Formats: sequence, structure tokens, C-alpha cells
Amino acid sequence: MLVVENEAAAADALVQGLMRQGLHAEHVDTGGAAMTAHHNADLILLDLDLPDLDGLEVCRGIRAVSDTPIIAVTARGNELDRVLGLQAGSDDYLVKPYGFRELLARIEAVMRRSGPRTETARAISHGPLHIDAAGREVTLDGEAVELTRKEFDLLHLLAMRPGAVISRRQLMAQVWEDSWSRRGRTIDTHVSSLRGKLGSSSWIITVRGVGFRLGHP
Repeated sequence: MLVVENEAAAADALVQGLMRQGLHAEHVDTGGAAMTAHHNADLILLDLDLPDLDGLEVCRGIRAVSDTPIIAVTARGNELDRVLGLQAGSDDYLVKPYGFRELLARIEAVMRRSGPRTETARAISHGPLHIDAAGREVTLDGEAVELTRKEFDLLHLLAMRPGAVISRRQLMAQVWEDSWSRRGRTIDTHVSSLRGKLGSSSWIITVRGVGFRLGHP
């Protein structure tokens, strides 16, 4: 179980309480760390008030690549906040302060509803573009495309949500594990290289002021 909580004292108490129930729990205190650590979790308790990324953005980022159950745990308690949390992909929404027994009941209910976890798609086809996640191989019109590790991760993340715009901050958090960098040419350099290797700038569309999405020549 992954506890994403900004306040150290609250996180420690929560982790200790979960472990007393026989649950293995780990703690991270930033959205960027959550983007990296969520892959090994069976359930995520996600605080929406984080120091680096908005919790809703973190929730959307995790949901884009994983079906791991997420319970938003936050002080944001009005109806609109609840709606936004659920629309971002959380499976449940718990407002602070809450009772620990209620939290355990919600964890049990969410895990029961989610059933066995399914793996993220291991292969993605987008027209003539084929991405094999397991083998980390890319082919275009049946021809192999040699990519660096970061180029592959960037392309794979975009291909996981064809048509959706992925923000620069989310790309930095999930591909480079760096949620703090706001400027620089890192993403642009890799996008330019990818376009060249794929033979067309239309494969990756720039959405000015927001991020990028997968396109099609």
C-alpha cells in the first residue's frame, strides 16, 4: 500500500496503523515520488495537497497508465472537490479528519470492487506504429525504430493515451522522475529526436502552453 502524504506526522501515524492491521505500507511525500513508486502498489492513499504537483494531476497521471485502486484522502471536502477527485480517476474520496475504522472499511470495499489487478497493456498499435512494452521495441511499417530509453518511455506514455494531451509536468514526473523542472529543452529535444526517427513531425503534436499528444501522419 502506498501512502502519499505531505505531512510527516500524519503519514507516520497512518503507516503504523496500517502495519498493525497486517498491511505492508510505504510512504512518499511528493507527487513526483508517487508517479515513480505507484507501480509496486496494490492500493494508493493519495493526499491531494502536495508540495510539487496538484493531487488531481497525480491521480490522472497514475490512472493513465495503471488501474491500481486510488483513494483520495484530503481536507478538500466540498461537493465540487469530490466530483473532481472522482473524475480524475480516484475510486473513493475520504475527507480529513476521518476515523481509521472508516478508512479500513473503504480500503476493503475498494479492493473488493477492483478485483484482480490487470497488467497495463504490454503492446500498443497505433496505425503502422507498434510499441512492445515488454521488449521495449518499436516498429513502424514493420521496420525497427531504434530509440534511447527516455525516447521509448516518452513515446510509450503518449501512446498509452492516444488523443489525450499529456502535460509537460506530467512527462517530466513520469519519464524523468523530476516533478520540479519547469523550463529547459529536455522534453523538446527528445520530442524532436523522436519525430526525426519516426519520419514525421505529425507523430507527436505540440499543444502550445500545455504539452504533447500522439498524432498520426
